[in-house]
Amino acid sequence: MGAIIAVINKWGGNATETAVAMFKMLKHKSVENFGIASPKIVKMEKSIEALQNQDVNSAVVIGHVSSKIPTLGKSQPIRLEDATLVFEGRIYPTTTEVSDAEVAAKKLQQNRTEAIKTLIKETEGDFAFSVAEPERIIAGRDAMGIRPLYYGENMDFAALASERKALWRIGIKTVNSFPPGHMALANRSGFKFKPMKTLAYSRAKKMRMQAAARKLQTFLQQSMEDRVSGLKEAAVAFSGGLDSSIIAFLAKNSGVNVHLIHVSLENQPETDYAKKVAEELKLPIHICIYDEEDVEEVLPKVLWLVEEPDPVKTSIGIPFYWAAEETGEMEIKVMLAGQGADELFGGYKRYINYYLRLGSEKLRKMIFHDIVKMYESNFERDFKICDFHNVELRLPFATYQIAKFAADLSVKQKIELPDNGLRKLVLRQVAENLGLSQFIVKKPKRAIQYTTGVDKTLRKLAKRNELPVKQYLQKTFRTVLKKMM
Repeated sequence: MGAIIAVINKWGGNATETAVAMFKMLKHKSVENFGIASPKIVKMEKSIEALQNQDVNSAVVIGHVSSKIPTLGKSQPIRLEDATLVFEGRIYPTTTEVSDAEVAAKKLQQNRTEAIKTLIKETEGDFAFSVAEPERIIAGRDAMGIRPLYYGENMDFAALASERKALWRIGIKTVNSFPPGHMALANRSGFKFKPMKTLAYSRAKKMRMQAAARKLQTFLQQSMEDRVSGLKEAAVAFSGGLDSSIIAFLAKNSGVNVHLIHVSLENQPETDYAKKVAEELKLPIHICIYDEEDVEEVLPKVLWLVEEPDPVKTSIGIPFYWAAEETGEMEIKVMLAGQGADELFGGYKRYINYYLRLGSEKLRKMIFHDIVKMYESNFERDFKICDFHNVELRLPFATYQIAKFAADLSVKQKIELPDNGLRKLVLRQVAENLGLSQFIVKKPKRAIQYTTGVDKTLRKLAKRNELPVKQYLQKTFRTVLKKMM
């Protein structure tokens, strides 16, 4: 676990000092190693202070920050032939013999540009990477965008980083998410992106509900096996809803010791429901109850990690922060979550209203857009939060195979229309086929920000400050930035 950076000085000057400045924004409590590299030289230190005395004397510099999670193999950056590599992520199926970074390095030793294309196109995994070559950087990101990666440029630098704040620190004001499934070539002129593995919209494929459910079940079981292979235990961010119940059930059936982590504010009815589902699944549940003061206290931390004062992302990020925190305190290194299921299978209530106004095909296009943008709406937020707590987030729903399958489904396989509007129909059929109880299979979808009480509490805090929620979050975010930057 860790973060990566890459920077090019557009004027040909030494970029080492700039890389160190970027590192200062990535120093979390769990960080223990810093490494920087030119295309030929690698330097590693235990602290930023020690790293400041190092110099790779290059206009092209990449870097890696690693946490205290034990990892196999070499520290990073890794030397390649006439280049260096930083790699953050997982390649599935995992191996216990060498690190994922070394697997990637082996693939990229020869015919590098073509090898990078192959890595992105053909590798199943959650990853982001950057290669420093003389005069340029080559970077890539997995097709679903699970691992955060951002890019930007100004008059002086073209740079990439796992967090926006590292780019803000060096004066890059406009920061964008690196497009998933793409390769980027960066030099003194800036960035050029090439798509390698992306989703394309097409008309719905004809498939009966049971056939679709069986196929989806096979994909989910394989995805889970890939993501828990080699693990003895894992936590599950657990609401008690359909998505997290399926994740917990599949993880348990894969032979992992599962711990359900349920977080909520006081006196929320969903907590009793989560206990009932845990009992049904025969899994231990760890319940963490918070209050209004806890929300107010954690808010600046969550905004700093999420890196934007968006009301929805914040109200989801707060309970996710608590779940990751509890997982870390239990010394469990991997947390599984059901993120992505709502976009993939039509889980949001707004989809019903959109259908009633504009019809089935327009709704399919809307859902496809949401699937393509899951990395921005969900994955980046949650991964940065988990990384802060030294916990690795793994998302069994978020595979390219499942996303492509879901994008090709018809609306009627996702949403019951037009009467009662039950959603995620094909996923409910999977749950029924797995043998889950009907009260789990038929449970209506309710968003976590409402079931935990966080949304209501944020509104209360904003009202106390005589501000609308959005302005209250913006004000808090500005204060955090001023303090931390």
